[in-house]
Amino acid sequence: MRIHFKISGALLASIRTDLRRPHHFAHERVGFIAAGLAAAHDSLLLIARQYRPLHDDEYLLDRSVGAMMNADAIRRARQWAMDERAAIFHVHAHSGRGLPAFSPVDVRENTKFVPNFVAVAPQAAHGAIVLSDTAAVGQVWLGRGGVQPFINSFSEVGAPLRHWSAA
Repeated sequence: MRIHFKISGALLASIRTDLRRPHHFAHERVGFIAAGLAAAHDSLLLIARQYRPLHDDEYLLDRSVGAMMNADAIRRARQWAMDERAAIFHVHAHSGRGLPAFSPVDVRENTKFVPNFVAVAPQAAHGAIVLSDTAAVGQVWLGRGGVQPFINSFSEVGAPLRHWSAA
């Protein structure tokens, strides 16, 4: 299956700006992107629509990770998925240029909470994205127990149009 993620340049810039904001104890910021879906043959198109950051009080003090969100943050994002029948993608950033990668902690934590979105909004694909300063990598959960393919390509729509392959 080919999976393509499209996002406007303006939305992507606002997400990157938000993720750079300092927090009084978390080492990084995180948020959620809502996306619409279009499927045809063996392709899935994800179109980013909106971003919501975590509220400052939704971070847990956990020195073993860059940022840990509390149950309220996940509950709020799950409600968003249910109310708007949206695909929800957890997003955070790793600084630098080029294709980023999920850390082992990212992989462990994504595996714990992303399936919860599938449970409340099974009509949509859900997942996680990590941004660098110039690119992104993402993974999609198509069901609670199935495979979790990686997003094959991303497009930043606007002027200039940017496209990169992640796989």
